[in-house]
Amino acid sequence: MEVLNNIWMALSTPNEGLANFIVSIGIFLEHFLFMNIFIVILDLSATKKQKIIYVVFMSIISIILMYLVPSPFNILLNYLIMISLVYFIFKNSLLKTSICVVVSGIIFNIISALLLNPYLRIFNITTDKLTVIPIYRFLYINLMYFTVFIIYLILKYKNLRIHFVENIDKNTKLIIIANILLGILAIVTQSIMLFYYVDIMPILLTFFNFITVLTYFGISIYSLSKTFKLVLTTQKLESAEAYNDTLHILHDNVRGFKHDFDNIVTTIGGYIRTDDMEGLKNYYLQLEDDCQRVNNLYVLNPDIINNDGIYNLLTKKYNDADSKDIKVTITVLLDLSTLKMKIYEFARMLGILLDNAIEASAECEEKVINITFRNDTRNNRQLIIIENSYANKEVDTEKIFEKGVSEKENHTGLGLWEVRKIINKNKNTNLYTSKTEHLFSQQLEIY
Repeated sequence: MEVLNNIWMALSTPNEGLANFIVSIGIFLEHFLFMNIFIVILDLSATKKQKIIYVVFMSIISIILMYLVPSPFNILLNYLIMISLVYFIFKNSLLKTSICVVVSGIIFNIISALLLNPYLRIFNITTDKLTVIPIYRFLYINLMYFTVFIIYLILKYKNLRIHFVENIDKNTKLIIIANILLGILAIVTQSIMLFYYVDIMPILLTFFNFITVLTYFGISIYSLSKTFKLVLTTQKLESAEAYNDTLHILHDNVRGFKHDFDNIVTTIGGYIRTDDMEGLKNYYLQLEDDCQRVNNLYVLNPDIINNDGIYNLLTKKYNDADSKDIKVTITVLLDLSTLKMKIYEFARMLGILLDNAIEASAECEEKVINITFRNDTRNNRQLIIIENSYANKEVDTEKIFEKGVSEKENHTGLGLWEVRKIINKNKNTNLYTSKTEHLFSQQLEIY
């Protein structure tokens, strides 16, 4: 009985050390919940190792800041470190990382705004007592984390997601970044206000404040979601327009073949009757070029190239090459939705490599570009191979990746340098550059 009495005395009387110890243990649970919320909201893929690293490192950092930086001013520093840590551990774009951290912070902040004042009133204590008396601290953080856990379950089972779009225009990015900064400022301001003035704030005012914050952030998140949906719809519309143009060209080619079919058959018959196999061979090769062009147009199909951004990029580059009388062969044997790297970075590299291929082959007598997307299941990798004819047989396959090196007039030579930067950034990618007598080749490998 005396032991229980001693435990109760330790928990119910001011004991800042024990209270801080309870908070330190709770911080691990807080960051675990925090992580699961932003993983659910933005549908992030994360390994068990990544999750453990994040929770352990962020919790330790938060505990250190709790002792070194006065509360609540350590909150701002906490969020900045959190954004950096999530960015490097989960390897998403900085914009997506910032959004997931801020949205999770908003949920915690709204719950704090709702619970803190009523909790103090029910137990008739001040924030000072809440800070130093272990039992009050223990009950409060458990109440808050339980409420956050309920919110997490609702988000998970109601499948509430922000459908994030990576490749958005600069103005939209600036608007989103401004909202993120305002969100962080609002969270910090709200925390400071609660920390200093919650004792003197009436419950009615606290509730009104909660409703205001909830409404503001609800509208912000709703607007953000609508913005991403609008960007996605715009991309799909652009893809549909590009596909419509491709269908028109394909239709015209098929009509041309149908119109000339009798003439084609008659011409082939003429070569056969005169036993002119050499003439028939040359005629077939010319006919094959037109057939290949129709086949390429068939491949330029959003059902085959199942990524709107990549589809639009390939369609544009194909039309650029076609306008320069370059023979382009496209083979797609890869599900682009399974690419093991960021689409934004992949599209940047693909665009640069295709631009270089078009410019190099345009200078040749035989203008050829071969583009292949395929899986290499034996080596567990995805391959994107771009081959093109080229005029300068002395080109240095290493030097072209150096900054400022370019064989083209009025070019900065930054394209392939940027490609090398992206390759070095992504540890699961390689780029092999080679050349033969006829073709220059870039082989991108994604593991």
